[in-house]
Amino acid sequence: MIDFEIRAMTEYEDKYTFKQSAQICNQTGFIGYLRADMDKDGNVFFSTWNGWRDDLKTPEFQEEFDGVINSLREEGDVLYNRAALSKYCHSTPQARMNTQQEYYGVRVDTKDYAYLLRLNPNMGEYNLYCYCYRRDWLDSHIKQAQRGIRFITPHYKEKFRIPDGDKIRITFSDGKQEEFTCRYIDDYHIEVGNLLYHICEFAERMEQNGNRVVPLRSSLPDISYAVNGETGKVIIIKKGETGYFKTDIPTKSRQESQELADEYNKKLGLSKPQATAMYWGSVYGFDTQGADPKQYDADGIMIKPVRKDRDAR
Repeated sequence: MIDFEIRAMTEYEDKYTFKQSAQICNQTGFIGYLRADMDKDGNVFFSTWNGWRDDLKTPEFQEEFDGVINSLREEGDVLYNRAALSKYCHSTPQARMNTQQEYYGVRVDTKDYAYLLRLNPNMGEYNLYCYCYRRDWLDSHIKQAQRGIRFITPHYKEKFRIPDGDKIRITFSDGKQEEFTCRYIDDYHIEVGNLLYHICEFAERMEQNGNRVVPLRSSLPDISYAVNGETGKVIIIKKGETGYFKTDIPTKSRQESQELADEYNKKLGLSKPQATAMYWGSVYGFDTQGADPKQYDADGIMIKPVRKDRDAR
């Protein structure tokens, strides 16, 4: 019997149940993935294996992988049939993926391998994608990626950081805009869309071509409400765009405007740090540190940096 642990995946792990670049696949020890569906009646298991690195697909791995999948397909377990899969997903809401809410993420760990399961209980969809990794390689890469992706000037001054998998918007010199998903490779290399860059090379290209880069942080909402500092009226702020949009909301005082803006933001599910970061970004630019909710406490007050004692030994 295979000894393994099973749990809901974290947000950091979700993205590794989708297709990765060759660079990330090799760094994470990706072996391949199994895709399966349970057909119309939900009681069968049609599967296909798609390999990536044959050198990691050892007899020991194959024997263990077969044992894990067969164990999960036993009566009463998550892959027994579609009814069991649906029951597991709906009773495990913490496994629902944040960015792809039609899927549920489950991680199975053995001593040497990590099996990341992307589950979908709906008929007509592939019900399982199981991505297989060398556990130590994957965990090492995820730990490093949690440091975030650095964007710098050509002189190595850090402008901002975004989490691995977040997007940026590039405004080109002709005014055209495009959005790109960014992936962490290491502290000095990033993927922007399908292209690999050294972080300094990317900064130099953006400056030379007259392009502007702003982060589209997943921690920020698409829109928020605030109060115009001059008119005292309620305004709308859009993520990634400086300035604001006027509203026709009638108010009698700045206080009433602020109360309404707070109420609208609350209905949108915004925290005070998010609302404050959105306002900061609209005024000073979303590529500044103040446009990151992590810079604020629960009341939306900017956290002062810890000063180091120069005389400390």
